[in-house]
Amino acid sequence: QVQLVESGGGLVQAGGSQRLSCTASGRTFGNYVMGWFRQAPGKEREFVAAISRSGVNTYYADSVKGRFTISRDNAKSTVYLQMNSLKPEDTAVYYCAADQKSAFTGSTYGYASAYEYWGQGTQVTVSS
Repeated sequence: QVQLVESGGGLVQAGGSQRLSCTASGRTFGNYVMGWFRQAPGKEREFVAAISRSGVNTYYADSVKGRFTISRDNAKSTVYLQMNSLKPEDTAVYYCAADQKSAFTGSTYGYASAYEYWGQGTQVTVSS
């Protein structure tokens, strides 16, 4: 079992930046593929980004590619999501997720069903 706690959400103006953090506890963090998802009101949860166990490989949704960067610090058991050039449509609850079952590929870890553990979410609101 691994517990995930997100932080760093809040209100930001369009064009601004924000960094989310997700800290894990309970198991060896480096064994887990980590992902970020988001869910806007009335919409389904959607994939944002994922990162391999070592941090070498990453995968992004087209909607955030070039604006968001996922990274991890295994020594701190933390995964980050740096969000730049934020848009009002980025407003959502952002969730981090973890899984250790499979090898890292975008085709696997681009889907919420691939992840076993989830955080409680953090709200990001982008004002226009």
